Amino acid sequence: MTTALRPTRMLTLADVCEELQISRSTFYDWRQKRRAPRCIKLPNGDLRIRRSDLDHWLDEREDAA
Repeated sequence: MTTALRPTRMLTLADVCEELQISRSTFYDWRQKRRAPRCIKLPNGDLRIRRSDLDHWLDEREDAA
């Protein structure tokens, strides 16, 4: 039996900024400081973020308090 791989959902920078309620400039600041979620840079320069990478990044920042 073969297991079909589920395609990974790719988010645009606008999607991520809207979800996190941050500005684009804040995201680029985090990216420059290596504090942003992992990104994929497309040949045209646009960024995409895997849904799984964003979820993992958010999980790492969860406060247990």
